Amino acid sequence: MMLRRLLYASGIATLCAWVLVPIYFIALGAFGGRPAVFKWPKAWLPDITSLDHLLLFLRIEGVGTAAINSVIAAGLTMILSIGLGAPAGYALARYRFRGANAFRLLVLLTRAFPLAILALPLTVLFIRIGLYDTPYGVALVHTALALPFAALVSAGLFMGIPRELEEAAWVFGCGRFAAFRRVVLPLALPGLAAAAIFAFVISWNEVFAASVLTVRQRTLTAYLLTVLAESPLHYRFAGGFILIVPSVVFIFAVRKYLFSIWGITNR
Repeated sequence: MMLRRLLYASGIATLCAWVLVPIYFIALGAFGGRPAVFKWPKAWLPDITSLDHLLLFLRIEGVGTAAINSVIAAGLTMILSIGLGAPAGYALARYRFRGANAFRLLVLLTRAFPLAILALPLTVLFIRIGLYDTPYGVALVHTALALPFAALVSAGLFMGIPRELEEAAWVFGCGRFAAFRRVVLPLALPGLAAAAIFAFVISWNEVFAASVLTVRQRTLTAYLLTVLAESPLHYRFAGGFILIVPSVVFIFAVRKYLFSIWGITNR
């Protein structure tokens, strides 16, 4: 029993270090500037803490517009992924039809197509329909990347919710949609929140499609790939820190739904 607890604690510590140590070094370089980037061994706290590098980075021409484009693309990706994936997952979980397993496999296989192969056809198509160089076109591509996981995660969620709960709601006068809204949806919210976070992070961090499908209206990742290519290292750390913050804040905002997945109460 003691050995199991020790292994459990060691696994948690290793996972936390794997996630937090890179973020710590990025923050150290962003706030400490050039001395903190090249100093070795690293200090626990930078000798000189300043927001000058972050503020200078934010004042770079085009960064504000790129950040807004990223928020638009990530927000639309999140809405479309859940809006399309949740009904598809509900249908897979509640209805029996021929080819259901093959359909699940085909949904997952859409992630097997390299995005680079589709770059040229998508560029031509988006130019023709007026979506090229817009965050809306980027959001559509990012939705295609996130939708398979949203659908399959939603299907697993709805399969874990007993059908008898819906049937009981029907008996008490609820229609199918009302039973879903009042009974199933509250139980599925933690998992749907996790799928939404996954879609948001995919869109926020994706750089290839955003670089190919935009020229002037780039997302923040694509813009930084161009702007920071020849910049000093501490400015790159500042840009990386700016990219990390929105995802962390978003996850923190919906943490109660994530905790609910494992039955953890968060007040």
